[in-house]
Parts: sequence; structure tokens; C-alpha cells
Amino acid sequence: MDAWPLRHLVLRTPRLELRPDDDSGLFELVRVAQAGVHDPDEMPFTVPWTDRLPDNNGLEMLQHFWGERARLAAGDWAICFLVRHEGRVIGLQELNAQNFGVLREVNTGSWMGKSFHGNGFGTEMRVAVLQFAFDHLGAHIARSAAWQGNGASNRVSAKLGYVHDGTMAAAPRGERLEHVRLRLDRANFVRPDWEVAVEGLAECGHLITS
Repeated sequence: MDAWPLRHLVLRTPRLELRPDDDSGLFELVRVAQAGVHDPDEMPFTVPWTDRLPDNNGLEMLQHFWGERARLAAGDWAICFLVRHEGRVIGLQELNAQNFGVLREVNTGSWMGKSFHGNGFGTEMRVAVLQFAFDHLGAHIARSAAWQGNGASNRVSAKLGYVHDGTMAAAPRGERLEHVRLRLDRANFVRPDWEVAVEGLAECGHLITS
């Protein structure tokens, strides 16, 4: 039995490779974040970690991902996939679940370096983890969320078949904003003409499907 079986997991799409985070990849991810993730006048995250990035040089990022690894348990997990294009880290795609064996639900969240926006990578990496969750893990429902005014994220969600599932309020910069909850049932998933290739699930499946 491998002490950290997630290190074998790989998802591949036509243009991207997704692997669970490792320290060397996280250092590269920090540099991507430091180069810019979003317009400074906007805050796409409920936790405004990019505002604090210049003050902590990425330490807070590393501590977050290390904490996610440390909390991983059978059925309750977060897999933080580093997304690479042509061998270079371009962003992060998270897939997480609680009590997965009973609920069969997952949540997704993602971000990319600003210089990689506009190439369809965001859709491709979300499709990768949705296919992985529905077709390989046996998930029934995928959930996500985005600010009401986040047109790019909401367009991707609508294109893939998500429907609105209510709202919640948040104030990442001290101003009340509406966060739209989104739900995608497996039967409503609008699939592309390609399928994600999955490697290494046999080594880690006991952790994430139970």
C-alpha cells in the first residue's frame, strides 16, 4: 500500500494534464498567482487570498494546500489538481466531497493565471474533473458557485448544463455580494466530443470512492 496513493493519479484532456498538487508544482503555482489571477478591481473568491499574496509571498497558499492534504480522509477529501499546459502550470482545479460514499456529491472550484484566460482552458479543466467524478467515481451531483456578475464563469456553467440552486451572501472585501449556487445532475451534463483519460485511480480509489 502506497503511503500517498494520490501521487499516481493523472487526468489528461486534449490539451491539459491535471495532477494532485506536489510541493514543486505548488511553488510554480505561487509564481503563476504572483503574476496575476484577476483584475485588481474585482475579487472572484469568497476568501480574498490574492489581496494578501504580496504580503505573505505565497506562504498562505502553501499552508492552505498542505492543510488540504493533511485533512484528507476516506470519503471526505479535497483533491487540488495542478493544471499544466505543455508542461507548464497554468492554474488549479479543485474537486472536493464530504461523506462521498453516501451523498455522491462533489464540489468544484478553479482559477488560472490571468495570462492564460480566453483560451477555453477553464472549460476544459472543469470538464475533466466532472467526467472523472461522474464516470469514474460514481458521483450523481456536482456543485459549484460564482458571483452573480462573473459572466465568464457563469457562461461556462450554463454551457455545461448547470442550473441555479439559490444564492448566498458574502463580503470578501467588506461589501455584500450575491454568490450564485449552481447544481449539475449527471443526466444533464453537456459533454464535449472527447473523454478524459484517467490513470492511477486503482491506487487511490479506496480513499475517494468510499
